[in-house]
Amino acid sequence: MPAYAIIGGQWGDEGKGKVVDLLSEKADIVARFNGGNNAGHTVINSMGNFKFHLIPVGILRQNCIALIGNGVVVNPDAFAAEIATLHESDVDTSNLIISEKAHLIMPYHIKLDELEERRRSEIGEAIGTTGMGIGPVYMDKTSRIGLRMIDLLDKNTLFHKLEVVLKQKNDVISKLYGGDPIDLGYSYERCLVWAEELADYIKPIEPVLHEALSSGKKIMLEGAQGAMLDLDHGTYPYVTSSNTVTGSIFAGTGCSPDTVNYILGIVKSYTTRVGKGPFPTELKDEVGKKIGDKGKEFGTVTNRSRRCGWFDAVLAKQAIIISGITGLALTKIDVLDEFEEINICVKYELDGKKIDYFPSSLRDQYNVKPVYKKFEGWKQTTTGIKKKEKLPKNARKYISFIESFCGVKISSISTSPKREDTILLENPFK
Repeated sequence: MPAYAIIGGQWGDEGKGKVVDLLSEKADIVARFNGGNNAGHTVINSMGNFKFHLIPVGILRQNCIALIGNGVVVNPDAFAAEIATLHESDVDTSNLIISEKAHLIMPYHIKLDELEERRRSEIGEAIGTTGMGIGPVYMDKTSRIGLRMIDLLDKNTLFHKLEVVLKQKNDVISKLYGGDPIDLGYSYERCLVWAEELADYIKPIEPVLHEALSSGKKIMLEGAQGAMLDLDHGTYPYVTSSNTVTGSIFAGTGCSPDTVNYILGIVKSYTTRVGKGPFPTELKDEVGKKIGDKGKEFGTVTNRSRRCGWFDAVLAKQAIIISGITGLALTKIDVLDEFEEINICVKYELDGKKIDYFPSSLRDQYNVKPVYKKFEGWKQTTTGIKKKEKLPKNARKYISFIESFCGVKISSISTSPKREDTILLENPFK
């Protein structure tokens, strides 16, 4: 049985949590493959209101294994806190596995992230990171000096590894940034606590995934952030520190490329972005504020207000091509219910010329002007509708255009944050 992937098709916050929760009903494994606790998935169902940052949404399914891949970077305190929150809601976590190869976000990573962002702010070059140590831990991973989950289980070598790397980090913290160094003894004691708390969850994941694939079980691969935050293909440098497109699945889990049979891209019915960076369709007026208010557009991780704008079909189509997306889940159509007129960006104008792609140059990304196709609003509520034919005529026209322009079938339409308020046109995971 092949695996199925779910990834974001915009700048993250597309509503992946709800979609994974809905479609994972028959999944045997839900595996997360990238990012860290800078991601946030919100799920509202009969069990309650959950905010996930590290643990896959599949944890809410009793017979489903929730697996955190080696491509994820893990803040052990955040991981333990998330487990504790689930236990408070009587959610069993005995089906949770974390890769022994996943890298640890250490206190010095968080401090370095904060100090570097402060330095950038002073010279007017802030990136707008979450300050959670994500960039620094990926730097250590690439520099081959990172600590991994499995290191927590080897107390004989852990202290020496930590001693070596912390000397280097404290030199940077104190001499470059003028910050206070981090105590070795404190850091080691934290590691011992984490080892005690998390040891039962730390395992090799490759045998679990390969056995599941060979025995015909269903695997859902859950991505974090969105395609346009990808380290290579996004709006660099205003991106995350990991790859978020489909290609990162294979490095982040150990699955081979021929195992993924279907790639579902999640897109909002409009576009949002958190933090700095280019945003061609951003609305800095009352319309943008209205979208944000109606859509409750606040970051799950940072609680920062999200920037809002019209649906950018050019950007979405580019994400579809890069990630090989074979179907779309369209979320938050109900947020657009009250608008007289709604726009979709179908081209850009750059230096007096029309282009049909999102350029790579940061300068060009800032300078493109959206070319819109206008749609008449439907001015009727779509909240809770569960059949496409019950949607207002103008809403169906809007949806059909997105499907036609992007060149892939829309498999579901979300009409509220609740799991059950979904028009399911095609279930690739059945």
